[in-house]
Amino acid sequence: MEPKVSIIMGSTSDLPVMESTAKILNDFRIPFEINALSAHRTPEEVEKFAKNASSRGIKVIIAAAGMAAHLPGVIAAMTPLPVIGVPIKASLEGLDSIFSILQMPPGIPVATVGVNAAQNAGILAAQIIATGDELMMKEIIKFKESLKKKIVQANEELKNVKYEYKTN
Repeated sequence: MEPKVSIIMGSTSDLPVMESTAKILNDFRIPFEINALSAHRTPEEVEKFAKNASSRGIKVIIAAAGMAAHLPGVIAAMTPLPVIGVPIKASLEGLDSIFSILQMPPGIPVATVGVNAAQNAGILAAQIIATGDELMMKEIIKFKESLKKKIVQANEELKNVKYEYKTN
């Protein structure tokens, strides 16, 4: 089994957040790999990874980083693959991370999800892969339908919540 998605973290301290990415990819049965690389501490390894990811069969890279959060942008500068950045709430409520990932120069796009929104990164990676995979597209559609069902069920449950002035 060869990975289609690569999850890259600035350090293993990001793993508790990134586990939800791994879980969603696993649920969609998308082979993935997880590695720690640092744009600041291991720049040569980041370059080697980014330049070789496509030839290894990787289709999407999900890069998570906190604080300065240069990892997604550095990777995006060196690969033709789509890169999804996950800002990690390490300081300043994650604003420093989100701005570092979001403010990319022209020609170097990085898709950015919300702070610690690793599950959304996994879903977005699955959607990207689904554009060329009919079976995966069916799985995405089924997943989206399940989200609707959760809200319908939630509204049914809310009918049982009683307050003196609640009108529905």
